[in-house]
Amino acid sequence: MTGRVAHIWRHPIKSHGREALDEVTLEAGRTMPWDRTWAVIHDAARYDTETPQWAPSAQFSRCAKTASLQAITARLDEAARRVTLAHPDRPDLTIAPDDPADNARFIDWVTPLCDPQRALPARIVQAPGRGMTDTDFPSISLINLASHRALSQRLGREISPLRWRGNLILDGLGPWEEFEWIGRTLRIGTAELTVRERTVRCLATTASTRTGKRDADTLGTLEAGWGHRDFGVYAEVTAPGRIATGDTVEPL
Repeated sequence: MTGRVAHIWRHPIKSHGREALDEVTLEAGRTMPWDRTWAVIHDAARYDTETPQWAPSAQFSRCAKTASLQAITARLDEAARRVTLAHPDRPDLTIAPDDPADNARFIDWVTPLCDPQRALPARIVQAPGRGMTDTDFPSISLINLASHRALSQRLGREISPLRWRGNLILDGLGPWEEFEWIGRTLRIGTAELTVRERTVRCLATTASTRTGKRDADTLGTLEAGWGHRDFGVYAEVTAPGRIATGDTVEPL
């Protein structure tokens, strides 16, 4: 089936806010511009801040461990490299993540949202040249709304597709059609993306993007309904191009 791009999202600070886009220009072998550009290491992380580079997600503060982070939204001023964060339980905050003083202000802002019994946020970091995606390759996350509807129906209630923290949210496809794309290339807009692997899900998806409270057994529903915890796929940009909402998705 031929799908279309329903929504485009980026997450300037990994696990700390999301922002909708109307269009985006992708480069081959790169993450989405400004997606997971920064990440927040926690105080138990083994991360070399002197030579920052990509690291597995366990090194960072994330929604899987701190459900309240799911309710953060973000707005990025690209030219100024400043991010405005909002959360229903905190005042809005605007920071320049590269500024040490603003880094400290951010830690003061986010710490009250965190469980004091877990590792606490310590510092914002950036890996030169790529975003801090969950994959060890620069990836774009694709979400199929038909699969989301199938899961919501089995769950017995509507939940937001933003729980999956995807980059491209696609509509007009069959449920779970995305799993048939592994190893195939898609043309989306004028860009081409090769689908590499399924996305294995964690506790982050059990939390509401409105309240930051865990309120839906997404993982149990996946296990009971389909025998796995996979939702969505990771793709790699193999040909550059522009993608806008409404563009078609064509498997090649």
